[in-house]
Amino acid sequence: MNFQKSNILYQQILTHLNNIYPKKQNTNFAKKIFTIFLNKKLKINHAANRWSESDVVMITYMDTFQEQDKKHIDSLKKFMDLHLKDVISIIHILPFFPYSSDDGFSVINYLQIKKGFGTWGDIKKLSANFKIMGDLVINHCSSQSDWFKQFLNNESPGKNFFHYFKKTFDTTSVTRPRSHELLQKYKTNSGDKYVWCTFSRDQIDLDFSNQDVLLAFLQIIKFYLDHGISVLRLDAVAFLWKEIGTSCINLPQTHEIIKLIRLIMDNYSKKTFLITETNLPNKENLDYFGNGNEAHLIYNFSLPPIILYTMLFGDVSILRKWLMSMPPPMEGNTYFNFIASHDGIGIRPAEGLISEKNIKAILKKMKNLGGQISYRKINNKQKPYEINIALFDALKETIHESDNYQIQRFICAHSIMFSLEGIPAIYVNSLLGTENYYEGVKETNEKRTINRKKFKITEILKALQNKTKEQKILNALKQILLIRKSQPAFHPNATQFTLNLGKEVFAIWRQSHNRKQSIFVIANVTNNKQPVDLNEINLIFNKHWIDLITNKKIESKKITLKPYQVLWITNL
Repeated sequence: MNFQKSNILYQQILTHLNNIYPKKQNTNFAKKIFTIFLNKKLKINHAANRWSESDVVMITYMDTFQEQDKKHIDSLKKFMDLHLKDVISIIHILPFFPYSSDDGFSVINYLQIKKGFGTWGDIKKLSANFKIMGDLVINHCSSQSDWFKQFLNNESPGKNFFHYFKKTFDTTSVTRPRSHELLQKYKTNSGDKYVWCTFSRDQIDLDFSNQDVLLAFLQIIKFYLDHGISVLRLDAVAFLWKEIGTSCINLPQTHEIIKLIRLIMDNYSKKTFLITETNLPNKENLDYFGNGNEAHLIYNFSLPPIILYTMLFGDVSILRKWLMSMPPPMEGNTYFNFIASHDGIGIRPAEGLISEKNIKAILKKMKNLGGQISYRKINNKQKPYEINIALFDALKETIHESDNYQIQRFICAHSIMFSLEGIPAIYVNSLLGTENYYEGVKETNEKRTINRKKFKITEILKALQNKTKEQKILNALKQILLIRKSQPAFHPNATQFTLNLGKEVFAIWRQSHNRKQSIFVIANVTNNKQPVDLNEINLIFNKHWIDLITNKKIESKKITLKPYQVLWITNL
């Protein structure tokens, strides 16, 4: 019996390919994939967790910190070594490839690093001290890529790599994240063609019904894994498969491709894991866990708009209800928690969770605080898609009034996020309390640039040596994260129970796997003092309880929380 029939991995690969391409003969294709990735034999426990309570992600661009005559990755490493080496375990470096737009998400060449950013050797070196999370921009590539130039010139392989049509047609059934025309006309050597552009005219969607496209991306994945990237983020993956007459989002073939990538990564290394970026309503997003066989992690996209609502309205009701509805991830899966990123605060993930009335109130408030709104097209009408604003400015005021608690509100929001089931991720601009970057928006004419500020490293390091807002925020967040990293009850898969202490006070109970440690998280989300009766959470006072954040003993059952104060009460 030959290895194709006897090898389990080969058979699993073939099964996925038969589900993706049921009308094609897939045996040779499966053999190619098997040969590319079978460089070692591993005993893999697919349900094993590949993370711990010590894992914290920082999201950054490679060129966030800049220094004259220095590679950007060296400046990033300098900042990490000086301020975050004991705090951050995973660095999500946003696309660092040659690109033509969208700050890296319109990739010209997937195997090169943008000039001045660094080298693959630098990535490998950085990965010795941090896990590196990298983006696979899998749905589309740049109109300036070699593949698309080949398409325009009717040359292989690119001529068959994209969705194109001889004429336009009704695309109103297609779910859209943007408001521009989906089909964009390009002149080619064989006449005018209309190509599928989900995100912009410069970002051309790839055609995964062509097996060569899938094979090309699997080879790219292998290259990334071999060069220091151990956490792979599938960008905009929900839009991957197109089928005329459908919504062209979340299609079965998309899920099957993710299962194939998960299978390959699980068998490639015990240290790699896969995360899907699917900015969708909550239930659709949860589907990307599959049956424990798709993404290891999914972005908790509903968390940013719900936290924003919570802090603006001083009301935990929606947050509490949502957390109670969220299923505990299976072993081998967990949530990727964040409240700010290089993108905006999504509105779609709030659908069905926050009322239309309150969403409108939030949008109005964000505009008043200097933010902007991006729109998508649905049934030829524009609907809000995301809020573009720096999180620090978004939390400048409550929904009805201004006050002097901006920093406390900002720290409280992050402290809640750090305490939740899952791996916490913090955006570098949030670590530094960055405000709206209007100069960047003017320069790029892109709304999202408002939260993508770049820093001269000498200036930011100087600011962090003095009593500045940046120093105060960074030190406060670092202190909380350092505490968090040594608590077994904050393991990403540790038990979480949601508690009810009224609408002004957030409360959950986390418990370690061995049940030895409990942490009660209690947070005042208002700008008023809030009394709390600890009898309501069954805190048993025959044990010693301490607040981890202040390192003070809890000696009374009745306490009063200051505005935006957070307690992490533990028995250890």
